[in-house]
Amino acid sequence: MPDPMQSDRISRDQSDNYRPRYNARNHGAPKLHFKEHALKKTIMIIGGSLLQLPVIHTARKMGLQVVVTDYNQNAHGMKDADIPIVMSTRDIEGSVRVAKAQNELTPISAVLTVGTDASMAVAAVANALNIPGIKFEDAEAATNKIKMRMRFKEHGVPSPNFLPVWSLSDAKKAGKILKFPVVIKPSDNMGARGVMRVDNLNQLSDAFKFSKNASPSGELIMEEFMDGPELSIDAIIYNEEIYITGIADRIIEYPPYFIETGHNMPSSLLRDVQNAAAEVMKQGIRALGITIGAAKGDIKITKDGPMIGELAARLSGGFMSAYTYPLSTGVDLMKAVIEVALGQEPGNLEPVMNQVAIERAIITKPGIVKKITGLEEALKIPGIKEIFLNVKPGDKVIQPRSNVEKAGHIIAVGNSLDETVASVDQCRKILTFEMIEGSEISMETIYLSAKEKFKKICYVCKNCDGRDCPTGVPGMGGIGTGESFRRNILSLKRYKINTRLIHDVTQPDTSSSFMGMKLSLPVMAAPITGTVTNMGGAIDELDYNRAVISGCLKAGTLSFVGDGASPEKYKIGLQAITEFDGKGIPIYKPRSDNSDIIKRIKAAEKAGSMAVGMDIDAVVFKTMAMKNQSVGPKSFSELKELISSTKLPFILKGIMNVRDAVTAVEVGAYGIIVSNHGGRVLDEMMGSMDVLDEIVREVKDRLVILIDGGFREGVDILKALALGASAVLIGRPIAIAAVGMGAEGVTFYLNQLKKDLEKAMILTGCASIKDISADIIREVK
Repeated sequence: MPDPMQSDRISRDQSDNYRPRYNARNHGAPKLHFKEHALKKTIMIIGGSLLQLPVIHTARKMGLQVVVTDYNQNAHGMKDADIPIVMSTRDIEGSVRVAKAQNELTPISAVLTVGTDASMAVAAVANALNIPGIKFEDAEAATNKIKMRMRFKEHGVPSPNFLPVWSLSDAKKAGKILKFPVVIKPSDNMGARGVMRVDNLNQLSDAFKFSKNASPSGELIMEEFMDGPELSIDAIIYNEEIYITGIADRIIEYPPYFIETGHNMPSSLLRDVQNAAAEVMKQGIRALGITIGAAKGDIKITKDGPMIGELAARLSGGFMSAYTYPLSTGVDLMKAVIEVALGQEPGNLEPVMNQVAIERAIITKPGIVKKITGLEEALKIPGIKEIFLNVKPGDKVIQPRSNVEKAGHIIAVGNSLDETVASVDQCRKILTFEMIEGSEISMETIYLSAKEKFKKICYVCKNCDGRDCPTGVPGMGGIGTGESFRRNILSLKRYKINTRLIHDVTQPDTSSSFMGMKLSLPVMAAPITGTVTNMGGAIDELDYNRAVISGCLKAGTLSFVGDGASPEKYKIGLQAITEFDGKGIPIYKPRSDNSDIIKRIKAAEKAGSMAVGMDIDAVVFKTMAMKNQSVGPKSFSELKELISSTKLPFILKGIMNVRDAVTAVEVGAYGIIVSNHGGRVLDEMMGSMDVLDEIVREVKDRLVILIDGGFREGVDILKALALGASAVLIGRPIAIAAVGMGAEGVTFYLNQLKKDLEKAMILTGCASIKDISADIIREVK
C-alpha cells in the first residue's frame, strides 16, 4: 500500500480523480531559467512527498528558488521544484554532497524539512554550508529515540523510564525491570512504524519481531506505557525563543498499535493543562538543543502530569502544521518556518481567527480497492477543505498497524467541533470504497482494474495476441505493424499436443530449479521497464518492480527486471531487488561503452543480485533513441570483457539463431533467453518458438536455455519445455496483473498458470517437469 509519509512510496494516479486537489491547482508552475535563479535566494527542501508540498509551494510564492531532494524522481514535490535532485532523505553524506555541488552554482541560503524525519540531513547540510541550523549532534538526539530519552533524563524533562533493546533477551529483561504494560518501538523510525503495546511476557516475542522488522538499524527502545489523553504540539524557535504554534488533541486507536485516526485543532483540554504541556514541550526543546527552526512534540497527559512521548526538530506531519493549524488560526506556519530557516525573525504568529479544524483518517476494510466513488460530491460538502487519497483501484489495503497504512485523509473546518465532525461524517457516507476481499480476486477483477489504470495505452485484451493493440513502441504493443509480436503467438500455435491418458498421474509436480533455487513452476517474470513511457504512468516504476518481484516470490518463482532508456532507471530495479534480498535479475541494455554496462553490473553485485544479463537485441531500440542513449551490437571480445568483469552468472537475452547461441557458449554465458523482445525491436521477425528447437539441438546441456514471447497459458509452457527450454519468461500478462492488483495480482496470475500447467501435465501423463518430452507435441504446418 502506498506510504504517505515517505515520498518514494506515493503512488500518483494519472486521473484527476485521485490527485490531491492542491496539486491540480498548482500543476504546471513555470520552471525558472538559470539567469533568473541567480537573482533569487535559494532554499533546499529535503523531501518531496505530499507532506512537503505545502512548504515547497510557499517557498515559491515567496520568490525563492527551490531545490528539492528525494530519491523518488516522480515524487509530487520533485515536479514542482525549480531544481529537483534525486537523493534519499536518509542519505546524510549524499545530501551534503549534492548541497555543496548546488551551492557552487547557486548559493543556498536555507535548508529545512517538514513532516518527515530528515532532521539529521538538514543539520548536516546547514553545518556544511554555514547557514542557519542546529548542531548535528542535537539533530541526532532529536531523531534517535534512545539518545532523545537520555537527553531528557539528563535535563530532568518529564518522560517515561526506558531501556535500549537489541535482542529478545534484552526485551525480556527490560520488561521485568520496567513492569508491564510497556511500549516497544524502533529507535530510528517514524509514523508509528513498529510501535506496539505489550501487556505481558507472552506478547513480547511477537511484539519484538514486529518492532525489529521496522527498524533500519535493528536498535529498539522499550519504555513505560503512558496512559492518558495525548496532545500534538508545534513550535517555532528563533534566537532561542520558543513560540508555541498549535496544540491539538490526537486520536489514537487500534491497540495494541498506535494509529492516529485524526486530530482536533484547537485542543479541548483545559487551558491550564495545555499550558503545562507546552512548558514540558519547551523543556524538551531546550534539552535537545533546538535553538533555531521548528519542533513538534507528542505530549501525554498522565496522572503524574505531562510527559513527552516524542519530540522532533521539525514541524509536524499528519496535516497539522500545513492544514489544520492555518485553517483554525489563519497563521501560515510554512512561511514562518521558511523565514526562520533564512535566519529571519518570523512574521506575525498571533492567530487572526478562531475556527475548529480537524483531520480524520480514511480507514477501509482490508482487501483490494476495486472502485472509489463520490469524491467530487464529497468535496462539495460545506466544511470539507481537502480529501487526500493514498490508494487507488487495484491497491491492496490492510488493517493499519502504523500511520502510513491508511487509505486517505479528510480535512474539515467549522465553527464548532460538532459541526466539523458532522461534515466529516457526511463525507464518509458519500465517499465510498468498493473492496475486493482476498477470496474474490479473479482474473476478471484484475483485468477490470488494469484496464481502468491503463486507460487506452493497453486494452487489456483477454487474448493478448497483438491483434488489437492500441499502441506500439512506446506503448505495450509491437514495433511497426506488430507482426513480430503476433508471430510469437502463431509460432506457438504451430505445435499441438499429443495427449497420453493411460497412466496414474493425478498430482503432477510442476517444480523446477534455476540457479540452485527451487521454483514452484518453470515460469519467471520477463524484464519490463518504462511504466511512464510504455504504460502511460499506470503504475509507479518502483511500485511496479516491487509488485512483480514480491508477487513472483509469493508464488514461488523469480523475476527479471529491466534497465530502461533513462540513464538512471536501472537504479530503481536494483532498489527493488535489494529490498527483496537480491531475489531478482537485472537485464541491461547494450550501451555502446562497455564501462557503462560494467558500472551497472557492479551496482547489481552490490545489490546482491543473483545474476545479471543483457538484452543484446536492443541495439536499435526506439526508446533508447528517444532518450539519446547510444547502443550497439557487441563483438566477441566485448562480450568476454563484460562476462569476465563479474563472478555473477551472465545471461544473454535476444538470441534467435544457432550462431549466436554457440557464441554465447564460447564467451562463457551462463544462459540465454530465446526472444524477439516481444516483437518490439524489428518488424517481420521469426517467433521465438520458430527457432527454439534448432537452438536446443545445438547447445543443450552447454548452457541454460530460457524463452519468452507470447506465452499465456499452461499448455504454452508445456510446449516450450517439450522442445527443451528450461523455463519460460512472461512479460505482458504479468505486467497487466501488476498494474491491476499489484503483487497480489501477480501471485494470483502465476498460481492460475500453475494450475493450467498441472492440467496439461495430467493430460500428457507427465508426473514431473523432467518427464515432459518432445513426443507429447507435434508440429502442424
